[in-house]
Amino acid sequence: MIQARQHSTTSTKLASDAASVQKTGSQTAMQSAVLALNRNYMAVHVISVRRAFCLLFKEQAEVIHVEDGQYQSYDFEGWKDYGELKTDLGEREPHEDWIRAVNFEIQVPRVIRLTTYDRLPKNAVKFNRRNVFLRDGHRCQYCGNRYSSPQLSLDHVMPKCRGGLDTWENIVCACLDCNVSKGGRTPLEAGMPLLQKPLKPKRSPLLNRQLAQPKYESWQHFIPQVSD
Repeated sequence: MIQARQHSTTSTKLASDAASVQKTGSQTAMQSAVLALNRNYMAVHVISVRRAFCLLFKEQAEVIHVEDGQYQSYDFEGWKDYGELKTDLGEREPHEDWIRAVNFEIQVPRVIRLTTYDRLPKNAVKFNRRNVFLRDGHRCQYCGNRYSSPQLSLDHVMPKCRGGLDTWENIVCACLDCNVSKGGRTPLEAGMPLLQKPLKPKRSPLLNRQLAQPKYESWQHFIPQVSD
């Protein structure tokens, strides 16, 4: 359990201001994500901006900022001051996220370090609908077209009625029409070959998508590369 330390009245007031930011604007910035490291600098969670700031306010975490390959750590007050300096110097970057609280603006950190948390990361990839869609790129594995989530379904390669299991290797993303057309047949029987063989991802498909975005480039310093 992460233990909270005492923090100043000023920090408490700043926490209150920033906690209300979703009601005052900066919605896009609040929807971004923050990588949380344990105290040994190992990536353990991806958390919300709100959660990250709560941990900073309670002095249970510090910001880890990567610049030119160097790591700098900041508590909440130091991070706020750093952001003010960047603003004064006109050095804000397009890919950065900023939130405006009642009395100040602050940059959304990309990485925080949990100062008393030493658990090891969990490597299991959750098997669920969202992750299957992300693994397959929201592309029907039969017709090859991309669709939004409501237009997609999960299809058993080996039909469930014939013993097919709910596993990464037997479930694919399929549009509603293709799913109906295939029915209770195998792809070979239906004459509907798969675009690619379904496999279990080596890490979270959502994390892979985030790592491809410039705004999360700093995460690559803490997340090992995986081969295809």
